[in-house]
Amino acid sequence: MIPRALAIAASDSSGAAGLQADLKTFAARRVYGMAALTALTAQDSTHIAAFHSLPPEFVAQQIRVVLADIGADAIKCGLLLSAQIIAAVAESLPAEPPNLVVDPVLLDGNGRLIVTPEALEAYKRMLFPRARLITPNFDEARLLTGFSDATVADSPEMARALAAQGARAVLIKGAHADSALIRDVLWQTDQLHVFETPRLAGRNPRGAGCTFAACIAAELAHGHDLATAVRAAQAYVRAALAAARTWRLGRGERAVLDHGAVG
Repeated sequence: MIPRALAIAASDSSGAAGLQADLKTFAARRVYGMAALTALTAQDSTHIAAFHSLPPEFVAQQIRVVLADIGADAIKCGLLLSAQIIAAVAESLPAEPPNLVVDPVLLDGNGRLIVTPEALEAYKRMLFPRARLITPNFDEARLLTGFSDATVADSPEMARALAAQGARAVLIKGAHADSALIRDVLWQTDQLHVFETPRLAGRNPRGAGCTFAACIAAELAHGHDLATAVRAAQAYVRAALAAARTWRLGRGERAVLDHGAVG
């Protein structure tokens, strides 16, 4: 049977990030993708114009009915705007969620906080301890740990701090080790893994973080271990960005990944 993965995320009307990126990634990685919407966004290639959060009870109902009927081999959480939605997600998941990957989307592309302050604590209390992996980017890790002055060299310490708060495994993704490298740091069971890849010249990608976490969830659904899943996801994002280097969709300055070119 084809592996099944559920994305719990917000819709991106431009198609580059959020739920749309998750489902494109699942399809490319040969996983049957399902969806539970948490919010709608009005956004284009330049900015997010508006958010519309869905009622928490409806978010929970989507999750419950899909899992009861179809089931899932992996679950990936994306944007959860409020503590109430985080609570609804947590209450609707089984006691031991299968391969739960929590990508705490806290900031927009301009670095502005887009979740409520209460949501930060709700993540730590309700979802992080139940996740197989959490995947904050470097700036989100600084926000979650309070390491406001952290540099890339502090990524392992931030990962350990998040593990001490209850996360079983932590991936701090997308830190720029220097102008030539991107570094992803995985802390798992008191072991540190560092994944480095050459940085592609040109525009920063839109939807790369969502895609990275969704690809990890897809690889876990296939039965791969965490380190293998992270390595495959890093390669996927790089290939999708490399394939899209000639694209220019809309007026925005950030590149859009080409999911159709890799799989």
